[in-house]
Amino acid sequence: MRSDTQIPLPKGWPNRIRSGIIHVISLAHFSLTVARSVAANSINARIGLKAENSRLRQEVAILIEEARIKDSRMERIPAQRRPHYPPIERMAILELRAARGWSLSQTARRFLVTPATIASWNQRLDEEGPGALVQIREPVNKFPDFVRYIVRRLKVLCPAMGKVKLAQVLCRAGLHLSSSSVGRMWTEPLKPRSEPESAVRVVTAKRPNHVWRVDFSTVPIASGFWAAWLPWALPQCWPFCWWIAVAVDHFSRRVMGSAVFEERPTSKAVAMFLGRVTRKARATPKYLITDHGKQFAVDTFKRWCDRKAIRQRFGAVGKYGSLAVIERLIRTIKDEGTRRMIVPYCRDAFRRELSLFIGWYNGHRPHTWLDARTPDEAYFGRPAACCAPRFEPRRRWPRGSPCAQPQVKIRGRRGARIEVQVSHLAGRKHLPIVELKRAA
Repeated sequence: MRSDTQIPLPKGWPNRIRSGIIHVISLAHFSLTVARSVAANSINARIGLKAENSRLRQEVAILIEEARIKDSRMERIPAQRRPHYPPIERMAILELRAARGWSLSQTARRFLVTPATIASWNQRLDEEGPGALVQIREPVNKFPDFVRYIVRRLKVLCPAMGKVKLAQVLCRAGLHLSSSSVGRMWTEPLKPRSEPESAVRVVTAKRPNHVWRVDFSTVPIASGFWAAWLPWALPQCWPFCWWIAVAVDHFSRRVMGSAVFEERPTSKAVAMFLGRVTRKARATPKYLITDHGKQFAVDTFKRWCDRKAIRQRFGAVGKYGSLAVIERLIRTIKDEGTRRMIVPYCRDAFRRELSLFIGWYNGHRPHTWLDARTPDEAYFGRPAACCAPRFEPRRRWPRGSPCAQPQVKIRGRRGARIEVQVSHLAGRKHLPIVELKRAA
């Protein structure tokens, strides 16, 4: 009797090794997602912390692998043909070196240059003029240097903001800049976004709580839904994703409420969610606009709307703009919220994160449709912060000359030196609150 046991392998198995590796990794991703979701909701807090620690370690390892792959491509290019760092990026590298405490060789190894290059940057750090080897951010218009530096630092700290949004944030803080000026102050101006040629049908709301919109969407927990086996996607339910429902007031663009579900919500669940929102707002909309989802088309939901004296309307199928407001809101929640954090497995934790984002969106984020006002200002009829007196950092600017919209009076004297202060709501880095104050 033979002591070793031979496992029969399928014919031609060496030709399937690479496909097998992809399937194994995808299956491991599936299994880890399920296991971590159970641990995150465990009664034992230590198990939850270990699961979160494991998830963060995996995230760090994946980011390191991404950087290694990108660096390996650059390493194959001869050193003489590699693109040079611009003067501003050289300053950023030296700042990072000081923050990390790297030596010359460590810094050179990280950024694929020689130690002599880093040493040369350090020696020529205090050079002045446009030809300086290392430069900080400089303006291209008549504003002082520190204004351009503030704009670029805000772009680094708040990368989700475009030039229009950033101009509106600074306008509310007291510094009036046009969006074109903000675009020129960046290293690479944003390309203008083309508008659709077809006419946009706009639903007119005459006052707050006149027209509401409601919709729901999925938020992936494990980064995505792709799988290496049929049907090539993970189930769209917990622990792979959360379902979120949001209701928005069309007049003020204010988020009236949100809810989190483990699976696609039913018509009864949506009706209960809207009931909680109306009780909290102490108001009921006259019109409720939804899509043609089966949750909204059933008789039970229609009867609930009739009891509340709400007129339900459906968005036009195949027409641009019929549901643009609620769809743009959901995209903003994902782009500026959920995709900038590690989505938790625990429902209470995710509800807390979603509530923080909605509070920041309503109270601190200027809305382009509202001319830099926040949804709370439009909903409650509060004075807009962008209409308060502004700072004027240009000493010789004529007091009566117009500024960037909206045009307001100057606060104090001209030539004021100001500094930017960026705080974060509840310590969340993706929820910035920008303030400008006079420099001492």
